[in-house]
Amino acid sequence: MKKIGLLLLLVPFIGTAQFKDFIKKAADKTSTLTKTNTSIDIASGLKEALNKGVTEQVSKLTAVDGFYKNETVKILMPEELARVDKTLRKMGMVNLADDGIKALNRAAEDAVKEATPIFVSAIKNITITDAKSILLGNDNAATTYLQSATTIPLYAKFSPVVQKSINKVGADVIWNSIIKKYNTIPLVSKVNPDITDYITNKALDGVFKMITVEEKNIRTNLNARTSDVLKKVFALQDKK
Repeated sequence: MKKIGLLLLLVPFIGTAQFKDFIKKAADKTSTLTKTNTSIDIASGLKEALNKGVTEQVSKLTAVDGFYKNETVKILMPEELARVDKTLRKMGMVNLADDGIKALNRAAEDAVKEATPIFVSAIKNITITDAKSILLGNDNAATTYLQSATTIPLYAKFSPVVQKSINKVGADVIWNSIIKKYNTIPLVSKVNPDITDYITNKALDGVFKMITVEEKNIRTNLNARTSDVLKKVFALQDKK
């Protein structure tokens, strides 16, 4: 009230037009601050939702069979090696072919376990430039934004972890055996796949798919909003 009274006292001195301009600028500044604070709140809420995706869903991938028995993310033979899988099975080496697929998934499971802090850090450091449009976007808009903004740096950090896991679970031995046996078959084209690159990309795909699961859950299930920030931010989405 004191501020209003002071402004009224100033009217005779600054003129009505100047006074209106002064009020407009003050209102614009307040509106800008409000929008800025809202954007910060929304960005915080989106980051928390993505973090919840790691906690609730990505953690499931780190268990034994987390990839292997999850049809959504299970890693199969590389498309260009489909003929390898088919040939091995045709020649009675079904167990070897199955072991090859299992080895790919075991390496991914172990790698994601070791690399979870990398994903958490990526979410923490992400700059969400258009938080409101992401909040009001598709069910996987936040995850898609995370994926587009972090895949390249994530790959660089994740690939060495995958290589370590490949050696740890013996996937390298199994795959060397598969490739060696296949390449000795008469009339076949020799192959030498880069399984580190393949597993890294497939494991990253799996991580983003599982974060998407949790993001959709938060967007559609009120009970999944387990904090005040999530309740506040995603309530804005409900009103769209």
